[in-house]
Amino acid sequence: MDASDLPLDITQTRYRAVFISDLHLGTPGCKSAYLLDFLKSHECDSLYLIGDVLDAWQLRNRWYWPQQHNDVVQKVLRKARKGTKVVYVPGNHDESVRQFRGLSFGDIEILDEAVHVTLDGRRLWLVHGDLFDGVVQHAKWLAKLGDSAYTFSLWLNNHFNRVRHRMGLGYWSLSQYLKHKVKNAVNFISAFEQTVASEAKRRGYDGVVCGHIHKAEIRDIDGILYCNDGDWVESLTALVETLDGRLEIIHWAPNAFGVPVESPPSESVTQPAVT
Repeated sequence: MDASDLPLDITQTRYRAVFISDLHLGTPGCKSAYLLDFLKSHECDSLYLIGDVLDAWQLRNRWYWPQQHNDVVQKVLRKARKGTKVVYVPGNHDESVRQFRGLSFGDIEILDEAVHVTLDGRRLWLVHGDLFDGVVQHAKWLAKLGDSAYTFSLWLNNHFNRVRHRMGLGYWSLSQYLKHKVKNAVNFISAFEQTVASEAKRRGYDGVVCGHIHKAEIRDIDGILYCNDGDWVESLTALVETLDGRLEIIHWAPNAFGVPVESPPSESVTQPAVT
């Protein structure tokens, strides 16, 4: 689907902050049309890009950079020029960007990690999360092998959803469903969440915002607010802080007609402001 298939009459919603990660620009799996539509539909005071924005692993193997991916980059740069604070925290797929930490490019600040202070004063630690993934840190060859298998699952997922679309059914992530049904994957996700939250607590933060595992979540872990903003290859999610200080996960999923629909946040994915 290209951008011409998306609605042109866009009503913008404003937030204090928007957190997105795992865009994987440079791969066929990136849902760039929906991401671009999301960026056009939402304005914010601060935009945090929390890793795997670019997928250098895949780009080294095969150059893939359609116009829509360039449009996403231009849209982010335009937001920065117009006054949005844009912070880029690289991840493992774009780890080469870490060499530029502390610098700014096109009004985008590059940091190894960052801190966001919510309206009610909570300090959230922003980090991609790959540093807490033992496979990425100690067996990169295995991580890249797993990445190839994951890329295949995304290819299968795209074909699966084309069939669903022809049947008049909405988008559903087959790859995410399979991942969450595999016991080892479920155990890894649980261990990852616990480890990241424990490190945030050790460092004295009130919460943490990360990505990496492609599973959007907001929940309390031992007194620490754990937030994962999901991804833009499977779940099409973002974490936002509303103008009144609430943290919510937005699901920007296409319906059966291919039009993005913002799913209302449920109680399980909404963290109310602390009063």
